[in-house]
Amino acid sequence: MKKILALVLACVMALSMFACGGNTDVENTGDATNNNNEVVENAGTLKIGGIGPTTGGAAIYGTAVKNAIELAVNEVNANGGINGMTVEFMWEDDEHNAEKSVNAYSTLMDKGMQVLIGTVTSAPCIAVVKEAELDNVFMITPSGSAVASIDAPNAFRVCFSDPDQGIGSANYIKNTDLAQKVAVIYNVSDPYSNGIYEKFAAQAAEVGLEIVAAEAFTNDSATDFSVQIQKVKESGADLLFLPIYYEAAALILDQANSAGLDLPVFGCDGLDGVIGQLGDKADLAEGVMLLTPFAADATDDKTVAFTTAYVAAYGETPNQFAADAYDAVYIVKTAIEAAGITSADISASDLCDAIVEQMTAIEVDGVTGKMTWSADGEPTKEPKAMVIKNGAYAAM
Repeated sequence: MKKILALVLACVMALSMFACGGNTDVENTGDATNNNNEVVENAGTLKIGGIGPTTGGAAIYGTAVKNAIELAVNEVNANGGINGMTVEFMWEDDEHNAEKSVNAYSTLMDKGMQVLIGTVTSAPCIAVVKEAELDNVFMITPSGSAVASIDAPNAFRVCFSDPDQGIGSANYIKNTDLAQKVAVIYNVSDPYSNGIYEKFAAQAAEVGLEIVAAEAFTNDSATDFSVQIQKVKESGADLLFLPIYYEAAALILDQANSAGLDLPVFGCDGLDGVIGQLGDKADLAEGVMLLTPFAADATDDKTVAFTTAYVAAYGETPNQFAADAYDAVYIVKTAIEAAGITSADISASDLCDAIVEQMTAIEVDGVTGKMTWSADGEPTKEPKAMVIKNGAYAAM
């Protein structure tokens, strides 16, 4: 227990020390300094891969994840690496496409990847986790929230799962008296959206929320929501729940405004990005609420340091996807240190076994909260509620 506590404290120290360091690349030259400021022999280069969409409709998610991993890796290297090992970060764009994500995984494996942080979105993650299981490569997804995204003993996640988001949303709406009658518009063809909706509906019945309209759409029909909006208008709902990604949410907000539908809107982490998607119509997102593990305007030291460094490096405020990805690097670091791995000359499979053994024993206090993990790869941490206020996300 003392060893685990020491490692967690070391991780927290690393988080608080980086703000003045910026986004400086560190070359792997000579000896390094470990977390105890002891000079250690260069232990080689540990190769961490990442996969996600940096082009296409979901690029806002993948870009945030890529940036945050780079930021964390540069900090880790500037502070001595992981037990003297310098971290090399390699990234592949999957365009939010499952087949391209599998190809990206193969490319990274050809480059010698030893740990995978990814993928970013659920459908590609479901495809890639099968490949990673066959190779026994440790995989931690920052934001793949579908249950099947980590359906393997070598896979873990940082974000909440879809069931957790659905249950948490129903509980929050009920416990805060936001509504008694709820209408839902969801994507029945998307694992993320459909998974959240199913658990939300079950929990709503459990806690006494009435779902007065449940209107589905598919990826092929995600442009015209007039039928769904009209049914919501006729339902007598007090609140509209949107367990969907921000692209469709922006269209719904715009079309609902044109149709005269004026209801409070509540969603999950997929709504992060809706402000930018709306562009010059960003005022339509005013008052939209969502559950997330991260609020960039929080005043705790870790959040302030991370947000300050991210803005300095990339010129924009980090979203929840960035925060989860940033934490993922430090989770990997903490687990490797707990396993006592001191050389990068280790196979991906052996490294996976060592990390997995530690994952259920470590606790990491990250920018998305204090986290522990169960053997099925699921994290335990507290969600936060945010509201869009004056064109920015604010804690509720």
